[in-house]
Amino acid sequence: MQSTIYSNFCKLLPTKNFNHSQTPTILIVTVFIMLTGNYSLFNGILNIYPLTIANLPFLISLALFFTLLTGGFFLIICHGRLTRWVLALFLVLASQLSYYMDHFGVIIDTVMIDNIMQTNRSEFASLITTNLIVRTVIFGIIPAWILLKYCPNPASFKTELKSKLSCLVAFLVAILLLIVAFTPDYTSFIREHKVVRLYANPTYSAYSSIKYISQQTQIATDVVIGKVADDAVLMDPSTSKNELIIMVVGETARADRFSLNGYKRDTNPLLSKQNIVSFTNVSACGTSTGVSVPCMFSSLGRKKYDKEIALKQENALDVLHNNGIEVLWRDNNSDSKGVATRVKYQDFKSPTLNPDCAGECRDVGMLSGLDSYISSHQDKDMLIVLHQMGNHGPEYYRRYPKEFERFKPACQTGELRDCSQAEIDNAYDNAILYTDYFLSEVINFLKKYDDRYETAMLYVADHGESLGEHGFYLHAAPYIIAPKEQKRIPVIAWSGKNFDYDLQDIKAYKDVVLSHDDLFCTLLVAYELNSNVCKSKNGMLARNVNLKPYALFGDSFGKGVN
Repeated sequence: MQSTIYSNFCKLLPTKNFNHSQTPTILIVTVFIMLTGNYSLFNGILNIYPLTIANLPFLISLALFFTLLTGGFFLIICHGRLTRWVLALFLVLASQLSYYMDHFGVIIDTVMIDNIMQTNRSEFASLITTNLIVRTVIFGIIPAWILLKYCPNPASFKTELKSKLSCLVAFLVAILLLIVAFTPDYTSFIREHKVVRLYANPTYSAYSSIKYISQQTQIATDVVIGKVADDAVLMDPSTSKNELIIMVVGETARADRFSLNGYKRDTNPLLSKQNIVSFTNVSACGTSTGVSVPCMFSSLGRKKYDKEIALKQENALDVLHNNGIEVLWRDNNSDSKGVATRVKYQDFKSPTLNPDCAGECRDVGMLSGLDSYISSHQDKDMLIVLHQMGNHGPEYYRRYPKEFERFKPACQTGELRDCSQAEIDNAYDNAILYTDYFLSEVINFLKKYDDRYETAMLYVADHGESLGEHGFYLHAAPYIIAPKEQKRIPVIAWSGKNFDYDLQDIKAYKDVVLSHDDLFCTLLVAYELNSNVCKSKNGMLARNVNLKPYALFGDSFGKGVN
């Protein structure tokens, strides 16, 4: 049957070079992928240009435009005996990429590819669903098997070259004619609707992959670590007590799901009883862990952040370590994303170190053994960073023990579209409840050392999460178009009785516009370090005129609230 279809298709082609080359096979695969793997692309186009008589000509033009581009892409990359294998690979990949784009609204750009490359085995397993397997088999594996069986062997080099060149020229002329015929429409589409074009499968993901490989190659060729804030000096060397600060790096937490920030549900029953400050207007540096975590510890700031530069220079942890502060990073997530490569690092994602790993290793297990660590470094200032699993999706129900399932019924699958909105919200909010418990336990742990140290806790989430708003799920949307749910994050601070900065003074700034950009200098100032790097920064602790070290900064941070 497949041979008959293939032969009939070949008869429709204009020249004998086509009939004896692999070009018809490439075109068949192109049409198949456009029909089965580009729902998100065409659905996005229809949202902009509804299916009406007036819009129909331009809609047909756009369908042809993207099909011709995809066909041209395959004609360029497919050669000789590798053609069948390249096309088979793209059939499988396109079926999987379309699943994630259709179900979660994600875009496969360099940030998403970086997330994929840094996904560990357990995270990867949570993304494998029945629907994904079925879709991969029907639209990927079976067509790929048919292709491998029936794809013709390449003709002579001359025949293949003539066939592809003539086809590419025809495609180029057709694209130009389409653009000329609908110039005003294409001008508007290209300038105003860039996001829709990013769903083109598999061309945009292929472009992003090439760009990602290029970026990683450049990073790998230069490992020289640039110095940052090497002029840092201690502002108040007379302090009588060492500092003990625990910073919790949250995962996938939304500011608007914390009852401390006005959420209708009581998701913070324990933290509400602690003397804390919850900052309500903080934005993330990125929409994924791979961007936000290295960015928040970098001195670059969001607008100047570049992964290549950030990984080649020191971050806040390096600066603190260089100035005698003992730094420890404990991780119950994927890893530190390059932040903790030069400080002590401990992996709490397995029972080797984490004693609370029934089913899934819990964040609270990262407190295990900290008493011994503090005892062995009691004569030094310490920063302990705890990197949470937090609300990592899409399997929110796995992020908390069953006793925290207060909001019911909760979605019990990673197939979020199979759950109602209420079930998704319930599972996500239950995970926030567990974070509330974990942060309260961190504070209670620090209270034991309140007499001997200047104690404090700072919780900063890496990014937010989309839970179905505007058709988006999960995170990692391009920052320029990411919804606020992915960018607005919770930040919570607690301090003990000996800490240099009184929470009552800091509370006046709880609603001030802040961002991850403020973290670098906030950490330096918390350890009473001053550097010219922080002259233009809005370090939260240093901008309050009532705080003790302000006079030592002079006018570096400006007076009052910006």
